[in-house]
Amino acid sequence: MDYIQQPKKIEATSFEIIEKELGNKASKFDEKTLKIVKRVIHTTADFEYGDLIKFHPLAVEAAMHVLKKGCRIYADTKMIMVGINQRKLSELNCEIYNLSHDKYVIAAAEKSGITPSMVGMEKAFDDDTTQIFVIGNAPTALFKLKELILKSGKKPELIIGVPVGFVGAEESKEILLDLDVPYITVTGRKGGSTIAVAIMNALMYMI
Repeated sequence: MDYIQQPKKIEATSFEIIEKELGNKASKFDEKTLKIVKRVIHTTADFEYGDLIKFHPLAVEAAMHVLKKGCRIYADTKMIMVGINQRKLSELNCEIYNLSHDKYVIAAAEKSGITPSMVGMEKAFDDDTTQIFVIGNAPTALFKLKELILKSGKKPELIIGVPVGFVGAEESKEILLDLDVPYITVTGRKGGSTIAVAIMNALMYMI
């Protein structure tokens, strides 16, 4: 059986196929945002993301600015932390962290009757060194982030908001479109930690 075995060639060929099958949809994106879209499709084999993914006009520029300097990134799941390219993260002198399994966060969530994702977001938002928020699982984390931004007036450099699901996921992503904060999101119910990882990695690979 004859098949491609070299990892780099497999990826390069995949991206060629993706761009070809995107067809005219590819023209909606500039060079940098197209790289992100292609990596999301590469991760999912779902070309609908060519229609669903939305970029704030300053999203990529903002990401490049803080990633080049080195920054802290908050993720709402450990899955995102594991999926991020650790070599590239270290090369950029960036750090990613998650608080949803922190004992204090779990106890505070149980006491307040809210999700650990919400309490974790509150704690991360208080950390002024955290400049990028990556949300791939919990709509409640994205709702809470908006509340904190509106209440404090403090704005992160970038929000990657792509929670998946049926309860609040679509609505939580729609609120990003009204915030004066750079964002990358997907409309509708689709999304998830793997999408968040694909977007984050694509941004880092551009540096």
